[in-house]
Amino acid sequence: MFLLSLPSDILIQTIGHLSVADLLSLTQTCRKFHQLVHDFGWRNILCTLHRPSKSLTKGLARWTPLAQFKYHTLSDRSWEKQRFIARPLSRPWKGKLQPVLAINESRLFVAAGQTLYSYTFALSEDEGATPGISFEASYRFSLRDVPRNDITSLACVPDDGADRTLFVGFAHGQLERVRVPPCNPGQLDIPIDALSRTPFNYHKDELIEALATSGDSLLSFSTNGKACLLALSSSTASSLPNAMIDLDTRAWSALLSTTASTPFAAFGTSSDTPLAIHSITPTSISPTPTLTLGASSSSSSSPEHQDNDPDRELERPTAVYGIASAPPTSPWGASDQILVSGWFDGLVRVHDMRASRAPTLTFADPWSFEPIYAVACGGGGAAHIAAGSARHSVVAFWDVRAAGRGWSVHAPGNDISPVYSIILESSRLFGATQSRPFVYDFGPAVRPETYPSLPRTRGVDGLSHKNGWDHVGFYVTKYDHPSAHVGEH
Repeated sequence: MFLLSLPSDILIQTIGHLSVADLLSLTQTCRKFHQLVHDFGWRNILCTLHRPSKSLTKGLARWTPLAQFKYHTLSDRSWEKQRFIARPLSRPWKGKLQPVLAINESRLFVAAGQTLYSYTFALSEDEGATPGISFEASYRFSLRDVPRNDITSLACVPDDGADRTLFVGFAHGQLERVRVPPCNPGQLDIPIDALSRTPFNYHKDELIEALATSGDSLLSFSTNGKACLLALSSSTASSLPNAMIDLDTRAWSALLSTTASTPFAAFGTSSDTPLAIHSITPTSISPTPTLTLGASSSSSSSPEHQDNDPDRELERPTAVYGIASAPPTSPWGASDQILVSGWFDGLVRVHDMRASRAPTLTFADPWSFEPIYAVACGGGGAAHIAAGSARHSVVAFWDVRAAGRGWSVHAPGNDISPVYSIILESSRLFGATQSRPFVYDFGPAVRPETYPSLPRTRGVDGLSHKNGWDHVGFYVTKYDHPSAHVGEH
């Protein structure tokens, strides 16, 4: 056979241009091609599959490239069929809290009140089975159970692979760099002492509403509109912020991008211009916006044009509660210049800053008119948008490749709470209501041991197991959108 006589490097280059179907056929021709495809072909295919997923990074790295490809393919198929496991990660907390989530490659952190819950990601040796999640421990920041001590924002930061360090924002205005101490599995209410905490008093007594990280920078945003930029490499208790500005408006959300061609910070506020873009450098934040992104197609392209356009319709004050980067494989391309945001009017808007300040697309759940508290992007095909609503624990999903295919699902327990925080990965969505954290898992072979067991509890907390799922999943209410794609401008 002529092909077998070619040098291996030429064959490897040729294999890199083959489709999945071609690779499957090639593996059945002879042992040599089977081995080449095993060693190089599936690895090449994986390079074309951008499926960001921090909870799976270390677990899937132990699998063969073929096993990883199968996992992502089966997960994408589950997204297409809206087939998933819905599961709470804990029993309900006491009281009504406003939790926040943060994630790195080793842990999921859930902050509720003055307590930080840590969940670790397992390293699965069973190729094809979804890597598991285990409850690690809970930590207490304060013994006084008062709202002023509540955690209001979280952000994981690099720490040489230990994955135990994060920045924490509090309702009393303190910003702290915290290194979570070692623990015994399942240990509860471990106090975090002063040696594990580095305070930064930049915001005085203003509640820290949002934290965002990018590269070596951390952006903090307090409730009255004060924004601080801090270099992570020099963050000590005595260090001053690299830059500080005061927007003097009610603040809600922030996003930081230091990798964009023109680095920027995006701020979500309650104002006439609720989504504003400010250019940044390592040592400064522009005090005035370089671009304000509007809610309608009547908006012009820059602040200067807005001021000079007498025909421009004045936009009513509104609010932007959540901001995220665009889905990695969206039709617009993986660009930092595309933002997804959740608004007070219940719409999710997509803006392409390269085009204009008007939204490129808008999405909505036609059965829900509540504000959008959180947005995230990823999911099946790395092409989904998820949005957490302000009531009834609803999370809505849209596939940007087929914008009319939207659907929504209530969190386990179907309570009336908002969904305060969400993280969307290739096969999982993590979320948190006022009652507890939860997960939707679209991956294959989810088993009872994949997630923490729920302790027995007295009374009813709204949960019932779903038949046919081996006591893994729970019933949730799900519905399709009759007209998911609201607008294209």
